[in-house]
Amino acid sequence: MKNTLYISFISLFILTGCTKDFLDTEPFGQSTSDQFWRNADDAVAAANALYEPMIDEEFYGHSEQTFEICSDDFWRAGDHGEDQAIEDFTFDPGNSQLRHSYTFKYEIINRAHAILINVPDITMEQSVKDRVLGEAYFMRGFARWRQHVIYGALPIITEENYINNEFNQPKPTVAEFQAAIEADWLKAAELLPASYSGSDVGRPTSGTVNGFLAKLYLYMGDLDKAINAGEKVVNGPYALAENFADNFTIATENNPEVLFAVQSLDNWKTQDYMIYSTPRPWGGWDFHEPIQDLVDEFENNDPRLGFTIFKPGDMVDLGGDEGLSEYQSDFSQTGYHFRKFASWRETGGLDGDQNIPILRSADVYLLVAEAKIRRDGNGAGDNEINAIRQRVGLSSLSGADMSDLIHERRVELAGENQRFADLKRWDKAGIIDITSHFQIDRGQFKPSRNFQKPKHYYFAIPQREIDLSGGVIEQNEGY
Repeated sequence: MKNTLYISFISLFILTGCTKDFLDTEPFGQSTSDQFWRNADDAVAAANALYEPMIDEEFYGHSEQTFEICSDDFWRAGDHGEDQAIEDFTFDPGNSQLRHSYTFKYEIINRAHAILINVPDITMEQSVKDRVLGEAYFMRGFARWRQHVIYGALPIITEENYINNEFNQPKPTVAEFQAAIEADWLKAAELLPASYSGSDVGRPTSGTVNGFLAKLYLYMGDLDKAINAGEKVVNGPYALAENFADNFTIATENNPEVLFAVQSLDNWKTQDYMIYSTPRPWGGWDFHEPIQDLVDEFENNDPRLGFTIFKPGDMVDLGGDEGLSEYQSDFSQTGYHFRKFASWRETGGLDGDQNIPILRSADVYLLVAEAKIRRDGNGAGDNEINAIRQRVGLSSLSGADMSDLIHERRVELAGENQRFADLKRWDKAGIIDITSHFQIDRGQFKPSRNFQKPKHYYFAIPQREIDLSGGVIEQNEGY
């Protein structure tokens, strides 16, 4: 999929070009919408372009990850005051970080609209048409999902609004916004295939959609639907990778467990997060340093710690002249860095082929386990939890409760942009008291903080967007 995507991006930047061969393309300036939407090649190129915004530094390349710095897993590091305000829950609607990835989500939505409006009229093989439309429904739902997790609800722009240039719409309720996401994903699940082969590996599948539906339903509190959707992943062709580290190793990073990831291609279109989260002496910028509290969460014999976090004394092959190098405690202020998101070329230097995983089957296993425990009681999620533990050689649990589930999600998904959203979901379900949770002093890098309910369930909508709407968009509660 990586090669397919990036060849298409050269000729299709804003859905206005196509390519049949890399060396035989129309000049960029001569391609218009009237010349596009002609055939299956155009439709596939448009689908490929849905994913291009995600790799940008101000989306999943960095900015989207900063919404996780509120969690108790890592210190923001870096030198950005706007990040400190987010971490300390002192941000306001003018915080620049709140709007960095805002427009990229609407860009994806607009590209999806263009597909949903134009592709149905193209004469092409039905299976390809279904896949392209399925990708558009999925990605529109995904963009809205990220809007939901961050802001609660934002204006729903429809195809009709898009056609009529009616973009200044009011904000719906959270329930209405969740319903719009669900509707898109249910359509995508019907249209997308269960798996891919060859160069299409890495595209979203019906399993991808059902995994996200399980997450959405859990956020909605519909445990039965969460289990039903999640079990389509657990019982589908999305087996856990044999080794936990396979999910973060370039040669195996698109294995069946990885349901969705930002695809990166070295020296062509690469993600910046590997640079942000890597030690400065090893070519990085030293952001998002894990804290001791997260390290202590791992059981003594849990090998996931070594695959997740660089610790003093770890030996790492940096390739080239540097070769095998030792991680030093003074590489970061907390003494640690995340290991999941960086690899090095044999010739030296960070390898730009490193993807950013967004959803893995392991996540869905634990979503199903959580829903079962909450619905049926302790022990109901043992099978799913133990599948995760057995993969890394840990002993099985019997009668696992929510505290066991919370522990397992923290160590399995550390650094993967899940923890803060999990904590808020558990508070809303009455499982934890998030205000008390954030009042715990976890040391120098995560002292006691003041989480205000319901204000901090969602971030502030960027003030600039409210101003541009002329006040049509209403600010979230408490800001």
